[in-house]
Order: sequence, then C-alpha cells, then structure tokens
Amino acid sequence: MSIQAQKVVTINYTLKNDAGETIDASNDNSFCYLHGANNIIPGLEDALAGKTSNEKFSIVIPPEDAYGEYNPAIQQVVDKSMFGDEQVEVGMQFHAQADDGNLIMITIAEVNGDQVTIDGNHPLAGVTLHYDIHVVDIRDATSEELEHGHVHSHGHSCEH
Repeated sequence: MSIQAQKVVTINYTLKNDAGETIDASNDNSFCYLHGANNIIPGLEDALAGKTSNEKFSIVIPPEDAYGEYNPAIQQVVDKSMFGDEQVEVGMQFHAQADDGNLIMITIAEVNGDQVTIDGNHPLAGVTLHYDIHVVDIRDATSEELEHGHVHSHGHSCEH
C-alpha cells in the first residue's frame, strides 16, 4: 500500500536544522497523521506521497513549504501590564486572539523594562528543515477519521 489521500500514515522521524542540530525527533513515539487533510506541513506531505511501508528517506524542506518565511511585521512591542501578574521571560509562549478571531501562538522575544516584544511567527518560520523519515505503517482511515479530518489514535499507537 502506498501513501495517498485518506490513508493514516505512521512515521518515525528526526528533524534537524541547517547546522545539523536536532530540533525534534519521534524517538520511540511514532507520529501518525491523516494524509491529504493538511495535518502536516505541505513539503513533508508532498514528499511522503507515494512512499510505502518500511521506506526510509531524507528530505530538505525550504521555509516556503514548511512554516513560511520569517515575517518581522508580526512582531510588536506591548506593555508588560497586558500579561497581568504573570512573570514574563524570553521564550515563553502564550495563545492570543488574532485580528481574524483565530487563536495564534505568540512568543516573548524580548523584555525591556515594562516593554515586551511579542512575536507571532511560528518558532520554525524561516528555517530550512532536514528530515530523516522512516515510514512505519500505512492503513485506510476510518469513516470517523475522514469525517473529523484527523487520526483517532488509541493510546500511543496509531493502529486501529
């Protein structure tokens, strides 16, 4: 069976940056997703299409096919009082409501006295991603998974 839309795919992966530093890895926890449902970045989903179980490969994904280019326009300085009594530090992340009503993740980029620079970019925006992938399993999605647009895994396994 090959990877195509409406299949549940289980992979193990290691993700590195251009410097070869590991950003993330599945380790002993395989990652599952519903192919064709936009549950993963476009470049990775495109690279996985047509692959088969037990296939191993490496792929380099540029920012435009991952989390986008870094956009300095979605950084802003706000007053520290916006965080109430919360002790804010660089690197902390919060959910905030965007102008369109959607929730976005913001990161504290800088704290300078009562001024806090927040950044709405994804932490991997502007980063070229280097994946080592092992396709562990491929199965048909259940009707419930197709209806909901994501995998319904039970426990730590993606098996149904």
